[in-house]
Amino acid sequence: MAQWEKLRQLESVYLTQVDELYDGDAFPMDVRHYLAHWIESQDWDRAARDHDVAMVLFQVLLENLDIQHSRFVQGGESFLLQHNIRRFKHSFQRYQEEPYNLANIIQWFLAKEKEILQNAELAEQVQLLQVQQNPMETDCQRNIERKMADVKNKVQCMEHTVKCLEEQQDEFDFKYQTHNMEGTTNEAEKTEQMKVLQALLNRLDASRKDIMKEELVQWQRRQQKACIGSPDSTCLDQLEKWFTTEAECLFQVRKFLKKLEELMGKVTYEHDPVKKQKPALQKRVDSLLTSLLKSAFVVETQPSMPQGKGPLVLRTNVQFSVKTRFLVKFPELNHAMKVNVSMDREAPLVKGYRRFNVLGTNSKALNMAESMSGGMVADFRHLVKIWIGSQLHNLSLSVTEELHIINFNTEFLLHDMSVSLETSSLPVVIISNSSQQQSAWASILWFNMLCLEPKNLLFFANCPVATWPQLGEMLSWQFLSSTTRGLESNQLDMIAHKLFGKQQSYDACKISWTKFSKENVPNTNFTFWVWFDGILFMVKSHLENLWKDGYKLFMDKTLLKKKQRGTFLLRFSESIRDGGITFSWVDYSPTGEPDVRSVQPFTKVDLCQIPFHEIIRNFQILEEENVPENPLLFLYPDTPKVEAFGKYYTEKSGADSQYIKYIKTKLVFVSKENTLEAKSPMYSDTVEGEGSGPMNPRYGLGGEAFGESPSLPLPLSPDPMFSVAMLIPDEDLNPTLQEFFNDPRMYDCVDFLSDDTTFLEGALPGLPFTAPLQPCE
Repeated sequence: MAQWEKLRQLESVYLTQVDELYDGDAFPMDVRHYLAHWIESQDWDRAARDHDVAMVLFQVLLENLDIQHSRFVQGGESFLLQHNIRRFKHSFQRYQEEPYNLANIIQWFLAKEKEILQNAELAEQVQLLQVQQNPMETDCQRNIERKMADVKNKVQCMEHTVKCLEEQQDEFDFKYQTHNMEGTTNEAEKTEQMKVLQALLNRLDASRKDIMKEELVQWQRRQQKACIGSPDSTCLDQLEKWFTTEAECLFQVRKFLKKLEELMGKVTYEHDPVKKQKPALQKRVDSLLTSLLKSAFVVETQPSMPQGKGPLVLRTNVQFSVKTRFLVKFPELNHAMKVNVSMDREAPLVKGYRRFNVLGTNSKALNMAESMSGGMVADFRHLVKIWIGSQLHNLSLSVTEELHIINFNTEFLLHDMSVSLETSSLPVVIISNSSQQQSAWASILWFNMLCLEPKNLLFFANCPVATWPQLGEMLSWQFLSSTTRGLESNQLDMIAHKLFGKQQSYDACKISWTKFSKENVPNTNFTFWVWFDGILFMVKSHLENLWKDGYKLFMDKTLLKKKQRGTFLLRFSESIRDGGITFSWVDYSPTGEPDVRSVQPFTKVDLCQIPFHEIIRNFQILEEENVPENPLLFLYPDTPKVEAFGKYYTEKSGADSQYIKYIKTKLVFVSKENTLEAKSPMYSDTVEGEGSGPMNPRYGLGGEAFGESPSLPLPLSPDPMFSVAMLIPDEDLNPTLQEFFNDPRMYDCVDFLSDDTTFLEGALPGLPFTAPLQPCE
């Protein structure tokens, strides 16, 4: 598609840029439009450097204008179009001697067009990565653009009116001074101009409310959500444009009022409307301008540590950064406004509430050099130092529930206008030990998910509950911000089921702060947040490629019961504190009954030694006659394993694999479905599960056993179907399994695939290994 056609199809905000580009007379938009194809097919870069080429293109341009004029005449187009084409041709005659100048101009316009197109394409790409914005927001922004354009136009008209009034009064003053009383002041006209000025102020007031009460408030909420992973845009460039335009208009109105005051000083009279109405107008414009300037001082980048878990969690004596920005971009203010920083100026009067000082450079000038977009910013980097008050605490708040605010202030001084400006960060949590980061981040998530009052430092003293839609969205943001892929609806339903039990709809379900982050999940020693965060860390550290490629890891193994033999799925364990991942597969008994089996979850310790896809690749069980077999054939629902994971495999396999030592020296257990005890949802009294039964593990070169079963029945005598497989973590062996291994009768039915006694003693401490074990006959 031609460049000009692409431009014409852009959104209104970019079409406005095109209008502004062709606003002058250097290169008329009409010529660009009617000769678009020819213009874009010429080498203007060469013409700008070669006089002869430029002269040829110049002559062809004039001929094309003649041809276009003839088309207008033959087509009966309006007289105005015909007139304009003749006028444009006449205007271009001035390049007759230096046609390369015209080539330079056309080349410049084409380059500017490309910039507009690139900006539009970039914005479209960014939007694809973000949650689709509410159409009302777009309409609101367009409405503000329209109002701002209207205000600018009215200001220009007012400027012309004031000049006319000044000329009229100068004429009257001259005639009056020369005793020629033919000139008189026009009181009616003055009254009319004061009405126009009042109407202008009304428009400015409306625009200011749109910007500060709608867009600025929405931006502040978007920034709050972005701090906890939301993909909302927090770019301030558009707001800066609006604030700057509004400030320019208000300063122009102040200039008009000052000019009217000067005119009134020269000539005034009884019932002079300027003398009567000017003070009220002056007061109002100053009030509007003051309010605008105060709102324009914001925190662009919230406080964060370089290697922290997320923004707004700070640690004592560790460097952090924070950036402020002034949205009224006047070049004369560059390096002129000093920003000072302080902390806890509005701390609650509560005993035991900690106080902090900010160490380092506590004053910095707003400047345009530290911003990629050229905005007026001050980028701070500081250390925090703790000062603890009384140890008597009246509130039951933990250290990670204690909120603090960083304050900033500066002084605006320009055109006889002086305003003190203040802003502050979102509340931060300050820790003294890295072990507190997980809990502190949970506090930041909960606060910014629910609180619309950024200065509510006692939020956790009376903490509200969260609805499942709010919590589910926030949990999805954690994956989205860490791995660029959020949680899908079926994955969120799986998590909701664990929290609330089976429900027709989870929209009305609610969860408290205590159950989210402080109360242990039933039958475990960790909270829901610790479990979820452990999974998130495992995905980001060891499973990111699988996750980004769309593999489903939050799944229910009961889905396997109706699938073909060898179908397996991946799922996260619910019983491991720091995250565990396992796989389950389905086999069928001779009678056709589905038999779903699982392996003990693999932890980050395992995945640091061998990638998960290599575990899936090398996993085997020994069936009858000790023939190794990989039972994992189809990734749910029906994708062949090699097709699903082949692209991740290393080149070498089997005995040549770089992971062969791990594969051969790790024990693994495989469980039947009916060995798992009944389990209840994390926070529900409803029990849904499967009955218990005899244990029947198998052999394997990889796998797990009973990672989710708190107890296992032990056979009283060796069972020919009971055997031990390979590839299982060594630290968290179930105590009942440990007891079983201590039974010397089990050696008769164990086939160890390694004679490394030292390693086995390390893997299973307490077992009486005295010599290399021989395979069973």
